[in-house]
Amino acid sequence: MEHRGAENFRVVFLFLDGVGIGKNNPSVNPMLQADIAALRWLCGGTVPVQPFQDRCSEHAHILSVDATLGVAGLPQSGTGQVSIFTGVNGAKKFGRHFGPYPPSPLHPILAKKYLLLQLQQLGKRVVFANAFPDKFFDYIESGTRHLSVSSLGCKLCGIPLLTIDAMLKNEGISADFTREKWCELGHPDVAAITPQEAGKHLHQISLQHDFTLFEYWLTDHAGHSRDMQFAKNALEQFDTFLASFLTYTDLKTTMVVLVSDHGNIEDLSTKSHTRNHVPCIVAGARREEVAAHIKSLVHITPALLRLFDKNT
Repeated sequence: MEHRGAENFRVVFLFLDGVGIGKNNPSVNPMLQADIAALRWLCGGTVPVQPFQDRCSEHAHILSVDATLGVAGLPQSGTGQVSIFTGVNGAKKFGRHFGPYPPSPLHPILAKKYLLLQLQQLGKRVVFANAFPDKFFDYIESGTRHLSVSSLGCKLCGIPLLTIDAMLKNEGISADFTREKWCELGHPDVAAITPQEAGKHLHQISLQHDFTLFEYWLTDHAGHSRDMQFAKNALEQFDTFLASFLTYTDLKTTMVVLVSDHGNIEDLSTKSHTRNHVPCIVAGARREEVAAHIKSLVHITPALLRLFDKNT
């Protein structure tokens, strides 16, 4: 892959909801059926399957990360994502796994320890690159706290959420990459784009920031559907986006982190989440400085903060 990029070190964090390390069984694991060449390229030619041990490819460290957090039951998005984005074990703190949204007793932790906030306090330029329609902001104004950890963390910490205006300037990314659903969300004049274009836009956004976060939730939705074609499509669309992003990105100056909060899509034999470990892929610049410290979801934020603190 061709790499063109900027001079300064930066991190792009790609959060994938509901992606675990599944069995080597293509009848239930769409990761083995989907055309996901970019992910395979990062992983050295094959996607992680059970049994899996941490390994290095030419481009990345591929880690098997415990998502259960030492708590009985099936991991859930709310407590799992709090753990990822604060370094605090959300499930233990709350007493059980909880989701899809973070429970209110964990909101003060998010307000104080949200990764993007802590990076801002180190003087870093941060952005949550997902763009949201007007209806989403109306929903927030209604007083709801039923938001994902990424969105709620930004709201609690005063970090701006991106609007349709940012997206139309290619400074924000639609959650589905293509913007095809925006007419159904009250914006009939929004033209569709390709995942390849969205990948290029993410690269351009990342050049303006030290840390860029993008959240992709369709993988979890596809896992709950138990629909193999839907699951393959969700994975392939993300992979097309990723391949485009990597084409423009210089991995000598950029670290790319991909991680999930719990298993789901890797096992379509069940509609529920799984207790499988999740993949954490740390690619590009200075990857060994982060990968060496990650064994569980709670280690990701401290590892990244340690890295950036060295640059302060």
